[in-house]
Amino acid sequence: GFIMKLGIIGSGKIVHDFLSITDQIPNLELAALSTTKRSHQIGLELQEKYNISKLYEDNAGLFNDANVDTVYVAVPNSLHFSIAKAALEAGKNVICEKPFVATTGEARELKEIADKNQVIIVEAITNIYLENFKFIEDNLAKIAPIHVVNLNYTQYSSRYDAFLEGDIQPAFDPKKDGGALMDLGTYNVHIIIKLFGKPDSVKYFPTIQKNIDTSGILHLGYSDKQASSIAAKDSFSPNVSTIEGEKGALIIYGHPNEMPKVGIQLRGEEPKVVNHNKYSHRMIAEFIEFTKIIDQHDFTAAGQAFTHSLNTLAVLQEAKKQR
Repeated sequence: GFIMKLGIIGSGKIVHDFLSITDQIPNLELAALSTTKRSHQIGLELQEKYNISKLYEDNAGLFNDANVDTVYVAVPNSLHFSIAKAALEAGKNVICEKPFVATTGEARELKEIADKNQVIIVEAITNIYLENFKFIEDNLAKIAPIHVVNLNYTQYSSRYDAFLEGDIQPAFDPKKDGGALMDLGTYNVHIIIKLFGKPDSVKYFPTIQKNIDTSGILHLGYSDKQASSIAAKDSFSPNVSTIEGEKGALIIYGHPNEMPKVGIQLRGEEPKVVNHNKYSHRMIAEFIEFTKIIDQHDFTAAGQAFTHSLNTLAVLQEAKKQR
């Protein structure tokens, strides 16, 4: 059977998170890890702990590794494009962490290279692959017509206090595509675009501190509905999101990147709350799907996922101009 031979680039929080669940993803082999020289010690620890075949201190070594067929790009946002491009040019499939890249132009360029080399490129965006998201999709018709969408992803950042003191990490660095919109808002926009398609208008109202949006509200206008996306790294919230229609509402309880519980409440009835998510961790479902797409060379599914990522990116790009 098929085994996806994965080379991972990066050694930050998301990589640690991902490695902790790789044993739950069938048909996956950890073929290689590439870190910076500065993070070599972390790389050694991860290699040993997770039994990763090869460790590299530069990406070229990983790209030249014939045993790697797919590269997982999990580096700061501003490096996504250059690293994904080099991986595609080396003939590897690419799974690129969200937010995909900085501009739609960059995204299109990556897709061209992928198509030319007959490899797959997908954006790792957890929520739209979750079973609880499917529940929302499947129940839209029950509450329609839908007029109001209000998504909230608020998470008081572990790096926010340092940021206020003047220690600017990549997540808050405008030069590194940081900020609340690109970090957390991305998840909300993916949900809205996947459910309702491209909006007619995009307006972003950020709260700016030290030249970056530490929080903000994004408004997407449609002819028959209005959607708002709250993303905040500087505040606390219990995180409840609603999709509101004439016949009822759909509710997401918790962070929109993992959608731990969802519900439906029809007018005049009690809410029905469920958790259909199959796996204990938000990243498992997406990676199982990516393994399937790559195994089957499913260029149709990859193409649809890319178009969706491109539509999402177009909104984020427009919003970023308004910061």
